[in-house]
Amino acid sequence: MARTDRLMRLMDCLRRLPAPVTAARLAQETGVSPRQLYRDIATLRAGGALIDGEAGLGYRLTEDPALPPQSFSRLEIEALRLAVEALPRIGDPDLTEAARAALARIIATLPDRQAQQAAHTALRSFSLKTERPLPAVDMALIRQACWDEAELRITYRDLQDRQSTREIRPLGMSYSEHSLLLLGWCLLRQDFRMFHCNRILSAELSGHSFRPQRVALLRAYTRALRDRHSPRA
Repeated sequence: MARTDRLMRLMDCLRRLPAPVTAARLAQETGVSPRQLYRDIATLRAGGALIDGEAGLGYRLTEDPALPPQSFSRLEIEALRLAVEALPRIGDPDLTEAARAALARIIATLPDRQAQQAAHTALRSFSLKTERPLPAVDMALIRQACWDEAELRITYRDLQDRQSTREIRPLGMSYSEHSLLLLGWCLLRQDFRMFHCNRILSAELSGHSFRPQRVALLRAYTRALRDRHSPRA
């Protein structure tokens, strides 16, 4: 895990777990050794985090009173929870868990009244369980390739059950209740393609970067969509 992600996870644990939190619990939650945890606590303190406690006693995060508390309207709180509740439908468990952790971190920093509102929202989201098959590939790898502008080599079975190996430039992902799609520039076809993620049989990094072509490719894709839907004279 990257150092920045590890420190963010530690801050998240300090915010949401009942204080004082033991070093053993924090080490378990963040997946590091106790020795590394003590170093991470020292790093956060050096960066300005107000963390009370010490080894053997447990730790407590004291938010800086000079910073204004986060504030959301009742409708904003309801909207955030509805959005998180809708995520399981898209079939990406890692993304769903990340959203739940982010919401917990937000709620932990709210004033008491708003935190109570978040715990007792009036709006709920329900849906029938879909039988859409989950992707067989590591979606974290695909997301990272999109962020890093790194080319992928994939084995793909299309809607006619024809299997092929492609090298693509992954540009972004489209999530919906019925499908999980990956937009990419296919080097084989020299064109844009939408790949159904549950039909990607395998994926690996090819070792090539397409930075900084991503912006130009997305602009070209937007123009192609606009031209396709523009009325013809």
